[in-house]
Amino acid sequence: MNAVTTNSQQQMQTADTRQPVLSEAWLAPRLVALTLLAIVLSFLGERAGFPHGLLLALNIVSYLAGGFYGVKTAIESLRQGQIDVDLLMVLAALGAAVIGQWHEGAVLLFLFSLSNVLQDYAIGRSRNAIKSLFTLYPEVAKVRRGEKVEEVKITEIELGDTVLIEPGERIPVDGEVSDGSSAVDESAITGESIPVDKLTGDRVYAGTLNKVGILDVLALRAAEQTTLSRIIKLVEEAQESKAPTERFLDRFEQRYAKLIILSVLLFIIIPPLLGLTDFQSNFYRAMVLMTVASPCALIISVPSAFISAIASAARGGVLFKGGASLEQLAATKVFAFDKTGTLTIGEPRVTDLLCAPRITEDELIAAAASVEARSEHPLAKAIVAYGERAAVTLSRPERFSAVPGHGVRARVDGREIRVGRISQVERVATLPDSMRQAQSKLESDGKTVVAVLRDEQWLGLIALADESRAEAPMLVKALADADIISVMLTGDNRRVAESIAAEIGIERVYAELLPEQKAEILRELQAEFGAVAMVGDGINDAPALAMAEVGIAMGGAGTDVALETSDVVLMGDRLERIIDAVKLSALARRVVKQNIAFSLAVIALLTLGVFVVELPLPLGVLGHEGSTVIVVLNGLLSLLLLPEIRRRRLARKR
Repeated sequence: MNAVTTNSQQQMQTADTRQPVLSEAWLAPRLVALTLLAIVLSFLGERAGFPHGLLLALNIVSYLAGGFYGVKTAIESLRQGQIDVDLLMVLAALGAAVIGQWHEGAVLLFLFSLSNVLQDYAIGRSRNAIKSLFTLYPEVAKVRRGEKVEEVKITEIELGDTVLIEPGERIPVDGEVSDGSSAVDESAITGESIPVDKLTGDRVYAGTLNKVGILDVLALRAAEQTTLSRIIKLVEEAQESKAPTERFLDRFEQRYAKLIILSVLLFIIIPPLLGLTDFQSNFYRAMVLMTVASPCALIISVPSAFISAIASAARGGVLFKGGASLEQLAATKVFAFDKTGTLTIGEPRVTDLLCAPRITEDELIAAAASVEARSEHPLAKAIVAYGERAAVTLSRPERFSAVPGHGVRARVDGREIRVGRISQVERVATLPDSMRQAQSKLESDGKTVVAVLRDEQWLGLIALADESRAEAPMLVKALADADIISVMLTGDNRRVAESIAAEIGIERVYAELLPEQKAEILRELQAEFGAVAMVGDGINDAPALAMAEVGIAMGGAGTDVALETSDVVLMGDRLERIIDAVKLSALARRVVKQNIAFSLAVIALLTLGVFVVELPLPLGVLGHEGSTVIVVLNGLLSLLLLPEIRRRRLARKR
């Protein structure tokens, strides 16, 4: 595959996917056409009385063209000490020629080659779903260096360069907006169809589309290190890795092919020796048997289905790192979720304002946010952000001071404002009983409560909490409907953990855990239920992600740790895509079972036909190769084309 990889800056500069003139994709269909032409001319030539030498030449051409790639593959396998289905097909065709059945042998090679071309086309459709990501790279970009604006190839963009992005242009590098504002379509990276607003300081990613505004982007990664390039590399590696079922069939193919060759040899020798039949008709039947018993459809049924599923998932923002994780996900009985940053947003937000008598909410938040504007504490940032959203007027603080773990204070409009822990603020003024009851209720709900005092007057209390993701309850319910148990593993205190779990709908909670303790809990869950999937942020959850049968990381649009440590990555941190991945995994397993059952049934039926109705070689070839194409198309249609059609319909509705 003519792919963009992270190992070559030269390849990164363009998405050119043109095939070389003599590549297999170019040559194979032409050889199939030449084979068919030679067969037709030979067939007509026999009836027209062509010279024997010319007919022989046409037959040889049909064999050379039809068997070119089969012989090539068979020789490569034999050099590695392996026997594959290509060798069986070549031997069957040669056997037909030995007994003078050139046309039957040529038809066998023609249909075998044609089915391979159709397989390559069908599987190529799956690969093209990923290869389409290559076109997201622009070839050149405008870069401001000093006072000059230069147009350079994207491989020449250096870290720290300012890249100028016009409306409608693809962003060429991962970076940070240094100036401007716009809406950016990140669907190529996260699968999210709704454009994301970008302001100064926001991160942007290579391959995303700038919609309306003008952006200046500070390059933070070189072209070969971008999120998009790493996604492409991961999916390519996933397509090369094999699921357990696929590995089993690879081993099965070797033993089965040897068994078929031995059985055919015995079938050729024994019946004529016993006087049960003549050698020529028996040899012909042996060649038919070798053809129809070959497990082509069986062997291709699994990889074709998994490649289609991996491609479909990647287009929807879920990266499977291989067929093994795709297959295992369907067998998962328990989903273990980290709390912070996974089930929750990962940042504190103001949830409640409790005002003292005759104090308004705007007055309370304006006083607190004016002081906290000078603080770098996460709670302070949450309070300031709330004040900005409420559009309150902030005053400039004077004589600001902060005591870590206690709070902050400053003079605002000539009066001293204190914001911090209630126990510390109460050293100045005792909290009224009415507010103390509210404090207890808020803290019992797992919220952090901050006190606000002006001089010695209570302004009120501000409650903050890490809010659960809006999609988390729906995901837990969907998993429960699929008979999958959800549990929470967190290092947070039990009260907070149980509050979030109750809100989401998770009944089993393990709290106050160290990273290594999460892995121990996973072992217990595996012993009790079976296969377990772990969903985390890919950093402090690394031991648990490694321990689980399937580790699922919140991608955060491609964080380094998430892409490296997990089996599955959710781009854009979209939790609801987990249930889509589970359904796709189950569908892939169902398609694989369908393909295997169908392949075995066709082999059994055709083999029976050889002995019961003396099945002719052309019909045997047609049934054999037809079943191969059918299983490939079944995977392509079920796992790639139909999900893509549904995805586009949903996007249009939005």
